[in-house]
Amino acid sequence: MRIIIYTKDNCVQCNATKNAMDKQGIDYQLVNLDQDPTELETLKALGYRQVPVVMAEEEHWSGFRPDKISALSQAAMRG
Repeated sequence: MRIIIYTKDNCVQCNATKNAMDKQGIDYQLVNLDQDPTELETLKALGYRQVPVVMAEEEHWSGFRPDKISALSQAAMRG
């Protein structure tokens, strides 16, 4: 499963999301919007106005969501 976390510098919720995924052993790719602002328009088109935005297969969300991260971990174990 390919997971992308869109982040910005000095983002508390972004760091919490990355730390939670690390603890669960979930692999992910980071896209820093401060360094690569071209992705910002894509996220805005999807209706997002805050980071982090997590994209995982068919599912995506914004903010720190421990419930969603746990669900990803469970899916990875089954997959």
